[in-house]
Amino acid sequence: MAKARSAPDIWMLSAIGLILAIGLIMVYSASAVLAFHEFGDRFYFVKRQVIFAALGVGALLFTMNTPYTVWKKWAPMALIVCFGLLLLVLVPGVGVVRGGARSWLGISSFGIQPSEFMKLAMILFLSKWLSEKQQTITQFTKGLMPPLGLVGLAFGLIMLQPDLGTGAVMVGASLLLIFTAGARMAHLGGLAMIGVVGFIGLVIAAPYRLKRITNFLDPWADPLGGGYQIIQSLYAIGPGGLVGLGLGMSRQKFSYLPEPQTDFIFSILAEELGFIGGVTLILLFLIVIWRGVRAAIAAPDTFGSLLAVGITGIVGVQVLINIGVVIGMMPVTGITLPLVSYGGSSLTLLLTALGILLNISRYSR
Repeated sequence: MAKARSAPDIWMLSAIGLILAIGLIMVYSASAVLAFHEFGDRFYFVKRQVIFAALGVGALLFTMNTPYTVWKKWAPMALIVCFGLLLLVLVPGVGVVRGGARSWLGISSFGIQPSEFMKLAMILFLSKWLSEKQQTITQFTKGLMPPLGLVGLAFGLIMLQPDLGTGAVMVGASLLLIFTAGARMAHLGGLAMIGVVGFIGLVIAAPYRLKRITNFLDPWADPLGGGYQIIQSLYAIGPGGLVGLGLGMSRQKFSYLPEPQTDFIFSILAEELGFIGGVTLILLFLIVIWRGVRAAIAAPDTFGSLLAVGITGIVGVQVLINIGVVIGMMPVTGITLPLVSYGGSSLTLLLTALGILLNISRYSR
């Protein structure tokens, strides 16, 4: 392996730091009203977010300074543990139900979300698997089906919770990684058609998913029901205009927009900071994605290159889905905005993964 550079990618590190700072500010701004109403403490959510951010930054510093090749050894064990946690969370009395999904393990307001861990574990394992068996990836049975089978099994367990949003991010990042490894487009195209049929089956099997799609297409058909979230999100974004109403001046966070500190935090940001604030945040994410792609291209080995693609894919796919939902371009899926939305498991795990990406950037060819 090439010798590590003295410092990680400063562009990526700076963008991550700025996004994290914006996130902490917006979590407080978006949640203060709700926190005071429910808990009598305006800082209830942001205090917890600061704790998880501190843990995440510590994890980022650790993984940023740990050679990424170490994780190749632990990838199989990480995947096995995450599969075990996904099974455990489905056990009644063990898994905690929040927001209609049995997705959590923990006590009271503190807990972990195993599906978030699975996203990183799957990317680690696929990077190891495909880097060692890249010569077979063009073969449908021997090369493509084993990794896709693992992804499908993990997605199935996540859907039993159910958590379509997290599952979609894992599948999207995994498919991007598999494509980068050299899978044939003909194979992926055929599987995509099967996936569309499967998605239709999932929609038919759960009426609430069909309702989400119809509400996405015409939210005004049910403005007080299924279309409520999208309509209120657009009511937040629209008045923001070019420069916004001012930090802390959102009107939609006063119990109009559900989950203003999590899934729809970008709506509050656009309302308070306007088009300029929204575009600035998107540009920071694009910097992270750009430097992640650069790290993948410059990585000294196949494992590092695929791992960088997978981690960058997690960020890119999650940002695309979240912002697509809040601007009314996609059905509501329950996906948080990376590094910005309130959420301990998501924030800590993503910072850990970005630390690995920063370490890969230190081994430029």
